[in-house]
Amino acid sequence: MKKVAFYTLGCKVNQYETEAMLEMFEKEGYSQVDSEDYSDVYVINTCTVTHMSDRKSRQYIRRVKKKNPDAIIAVVGCYSQVSPEEILEIEEVNLVMGTNDRRKIVEEIKKIDSSQKSSTVDDIMKVKAFEEIEISQANGKTRAFMKIQDGCDRFCSYCIIPYARGRVRSRDLNSIIDEVKKLVTNGYKEVVLTGIHVASYGKDLKNEEVNLLNVIKTINNIDGIERIRLSSVEPILFTEEFVKEVSQMEKVCTHYHLSLQSGCDETLKRMNRRYTTEEYKAIVDRLRENIPNVAITTDVIVGFPGETNDEFNNTYEFLRDIELSQMHIFKYSPRKGTPAATMENQIDPQMKQFRSDKLLNLSKENFDKFANKFIGQELDVLFEQNIVEDRYEGLTPNYIRVVVKSDKDIQGKIIKVKITDVKNEYVEGILM
Repeated sequence: MKKVAFYTLGCKVNQYETEAMLEMFEKEGYSQVDSEDYSDVYVINTCTVTHMSDRKSRQYIRRVKKKNPDAIIAVVGCYSQVSPEEILEIEEVNLVMGTNDRRKIVEEIKKIDSSQKSSTVDDIMKVKAFEEIEISQANGKTRAFMKIQDGCDRFCSYCIIPYARGRVRSRDLNSIIDEVKKLVTNGYKEVVLTGIHVASYGKDLKNEEVNLLNVIKTINNIDGIERIRLSSVEPILFTEEFVKEVSQMEKVCTHYHLSLQSGCDETLKRMNRRYTTEEYKAIVDRLRENIPNVAITTDVIVGFPGETNDEFNNTYEFLRDIELSQMHIFKYSPRKGTPAATMENQIDPQMKQFRSDKLLNLSKENFDKFANKFIGQELDVLFEQNIVEDRYEGLTPNYIRVVVKSDKDIQGKIIKVKITDVKNEYVEGILM
């Protein structure tokens, strides 16, 4: 039996697409092995958000070829899409595919051997249809990521992704329903709706009534799925109507990841973000007023070109005031081909690190404050995995990671847990 190994960088969309490609290989008789093991085929699913992710991809390509000189190396994903010639020039690479036509990956690999090179990368901006690849197998998991949208038309000044993913393309609603039902059959209890810009779902479809809210409502009515979660979304999605509707759906998780990037309006303008801090705060307030115990998390970029001390301090004070439950902090990394890469007043690495550390400390304080509110309370936890011996880990609807002791295997079960203690980025509890 032939073997295939995957190495995946980047976002949840990439992880979803890797799982979908794996199913294609398994249907053709391949067995999966670890990415560090001997394999007949290595598939590198790349990210291109930063130069670091590009470098990791190149390092892995060269490393795995040493494990099996006769292996076929296929490189797919965002880095492949924006720099196909650069990747094809790497001696060890055999096949380059971008962010479209992954359905044909096994077919393309059959056409070549380890001495040949091939590329299928096309102009992603001309692609208008959503690529139908899906996951149906359980693979021992409880939470399924489901891609419902691709592409982005926002063109933030720091981001290369619109050029890697192309125009907004939405998945057919019937296809979404079919996959959810398959996931239910295979034991999944939670589905996470993901995409490159999920809030844009439906904008390319002729039916104006088909939008993200409609998708959520439809899944909420499917028997067997017990939780619906959204991946990162742009804050302007959360209109009064949207918040009111989702607050009344019992399956929708009470956690929203609202991408912020900066808490300073001047910086947001240079980033080409399409909201102000005042609008963002109003959305946070709206969610908190309508959804009890809601968790709101975010992404923040520090050291964006031209970010003065005053601008950073504005960001810090804004984030301290609104007390989000957790923040993911990223140090700005110039990306060739984006407007921000050529902006004046690039920030030195030491200043980026200082600002990152300061916000990371604030994030920890915010999480501790948020999590401590639940000590002594009973929360529903969907247990995902056995982490060591008799300790199991799972998530509450509002995305608090919970660890408990259990003599029985509780993976895949939703159980009430009494929260007893707050640790670093997780809480402990006892089963009820």
